[in-house]
Amino acid sequence: MRNFLKQLAILFGIGRFPKGPGTAGTLATIPLVLLLANLGPIVYMAAVILLLPVGIVACEFYEQDNGGHDHKEIVIDEVLGFLITMVWLPMTWQAIAIGFVLFRVLDIAKPLFIGYLDRKIQGGLGVMIDDVAAGIIASLIMQTIYTQTNWLGSQILIHSDSVGVKSLSLFFRGMV
Repeated sequence: MRNFLKQLAILFGIGRFPKGPGTAGTLATIPLVLLLANLGPIVYMAAVILLLPVGIVACEFYEQDNGGHDHKEIVIDEVLGFLITMVWLPMTWQAIAIGFVLFRVLDIAKPLFIGYLDRKIQGGLGVMIDDVAAGIIASLIMQTIYTQTNWLGSQILIHSDSVGVKSLSLFFRGMV
């Protein structure tokens, strides 16, 4: 189990990508975002909640066996941060692109209290917490973009009528 968790910490080798392993880890998360969004908000949120303690333990094991703090090859924190960024959003190419860029900028620049968390908290929690904070801030910005603009594109909504018949409709956010 320990070896599996250490592999999870580096997303089964993606964290060893020579240039921009955090970006590669975030990019590799896109299929997971789409899969979880397709399974529904309860499953999506359950996965996010479960991944936090699992990620903390995985990072802790990786650091114990390799020494140091927040190795660049650890990317499970980017996975969780990007999942948080994309929660409750339409799965359009625009949302994914904007969310990706926004999360990466916040994760790299570490503005506000994100940098403080990164510097002050050690261990597995310290590895994960700055990306969780970046994901929360990115998610709040994305939710504002989603509710106030049409930048995230159109989406297909599934809704049931009074007798439970499901129908599809194309919804243009902010266009009407």
